Amino acid sequence: MQRRGLYAIVDPAACGACGPLVVAEAILAGGCAILQLRWKDASDRDQLALARALQRLCARSGTPFVVNDRPDLARLARADGLHLGQDDLTIEDARAIVGSMPIGRSCHSLAELARARAEGADLLALGPIFATASKERPDPTVGLETLRLAARSTDRPLVAIGGIDATRAPLVAEAGAVLGAVIGALCRADDPQAAARALHAALGGAVAPDAAESRVPT
Repeated sequence: MQRRGLYAIVDPAACGACGPLVVAEAILAGGCAILQLRWKDASDRDQLALARALQRLCARSGTPFVVNDRPDLARLARADGLHLGQDDLTIEDARAIVGSMPIGRSCHSLAELARARAEGADLLALGPIFATASKERPDPTVGLETLRLAARSTDRPLVAIGGIDATRAPLVAEAGAVLGAVIGALCRADDPQAAARALHAALGGAVAPDAAESRVPT
């Protein structure tokens, strides 16, 4: 998953009336490097059903699909990757379930980044870079300077997370992030396809020339 640009996160709680599948299809049409499912408050069966549906959409578009937090569901859904938080399983324990599947880890400081790298994480996410409304109890913001330091000190793909929108996306790309993770500016957008296209381009991703017309009614 050595890609650059938009790391799109689909959270059904943020998708509104359109629903996560419609929003995901629009994001994929607009363009993204990776698409992740994040669904904190749902039954295992509902999460797995949605994960499998999103995996099929991503497979058709050639976009890597990642499941958040749950290695068991990632394996069952045949995801391309797993992403873990600080309170989730260790990389070693997760690998016992998902095998060689790429694993990312969310970090909130340079020290946590170093630990995740030593633990064997394939992808490192740092944030929140800016204030975010996507978490009930967000960690303190780390800012662009810490992101710059992280980019200079790691050889793993670095993802900026937290509060990224079209205005801030170029800032995190300039600071050295390979990917920018976005929830609210996509899932709550009036036109998720146009939002994805703009964000992917601003983050350095290659946007397909035919991804111009919106597929989501406003």
